[in-house]
Amino acid sequence: MKKTIFVVDDSALNLAMAEEALEGRYLVITMSSAEKMFAVLGKIMPDLILLDIEMPEMNGYETIQRLKANEQFAEIPIIFLTAMTKTQDEAKGIELGAVDFIVKPFSQQVLLNRINNHLNIDEQIRDRTQQLRERTVELVRLKNSIVYTLADVVENRDKNTGGHIDRTTEYTRILLEAMLERGLYNEETRVWDFDSIVSSARLHDLGKISIPDSILNKPGKLEPEEFSVIKTHPIAGQQIIFRMVEKAGDLDFLHHAGQFAAYHHEKWDGSGYPYGLTGNDIPLHGRIMAFVDVYDALVSERPYKKAFSCEEAINIVLNDADKHFDPNIADIFRTIKEKLELAKVRLSV
Repeated sequence: MKKTIFVVDDSALNLAMAEEALEGRYLVITMSSAEKMFAVLGKIMPDLILLDIEMPEMNGYETIQRLKANEQFAEIPIIFLTAMTKTQDEAKGIELGAVDFIVKPFSQQVLLNRINNHLNIDEQIRDRTQQLRERTVELVRLKNSIVYTLADVVENRDKNTGGHIDRTTEYTRILLEAMLERGLYNEETRVWDFDSIVSSARLHDLGKISIPDSILNKPGKLEPEEFSVIKTHPIAGQQIIFRMVEKAGDLDFLHHAGQFAAYHHEKWDGSGYPYGLTGNDIPLHGRIMAFVDVYDALVSERPYKKAFSCEEAINIVLNDADKHFDPNIADIFRTIKEKLELAKVRLSV
């Protein structure tokens, strides 16, 4: 299939010369102004644009700026065809995104060679870009499979918290969406990769791998010394993730996972563990997970307690704002009650 080339020039002679040079090799569409080109763009997508600089109404520099500002057209290769010969003219064109600069009058062979080279380069770039996209999808799929497997290992060991990881991950997503919508802690959250953050929350209890079964699965209330062992799991999880970072590099995903693991049992008033941090000194990940972790524990049945209703659980959490929980997030947590309840029902089926 022939490649499509737009030739945009206000000179009928130049249009005729370019069309004659390219005829038979490419599908050539000539236009006498940038305005006419933009009227056609979208209906027909060219593989390359030959663009004059000195045109009335909208010159070549203005045209390329408009093209590059539009995501749909930004990747189309543009070659300037111009009688302008000053070095600064060429430098400006390249700076604006042109791939080449051909001075008129041009020879037919030079024009064909330049176009052929850039079309080949563009095709190679597009192929490579597609390969990278496919590779990225594969890596994300691999990362998610590892995360799910690790989370399943933890959950399968803890017989008392079936479905906890799936539910807290979904609650985290719901709460984060509400925070983003309201702009809460926007300076921090706006740079987060939303999907990566939510996925990393699955590893918040990774440190429970280190807890003996006799304590982790004890059917009754824990003794103080047993609870002291349970309280080691945030640091254990953080250390496991640190070891992953040492092997894989400081990946953004692992950074977030480490924050969730280490700080989800800290409390706003400093009475939490393992570090006894207070207020905003607790990383935001920990303050977010504190809400969803406690909420899920409240609405879930345990060997030593019955499940609270979603309404009761919300009220218990909100009554503990300023003590256990970030009061700013509490204001938003109140607004997502129905979404949390629907998620609980859906994930309990």
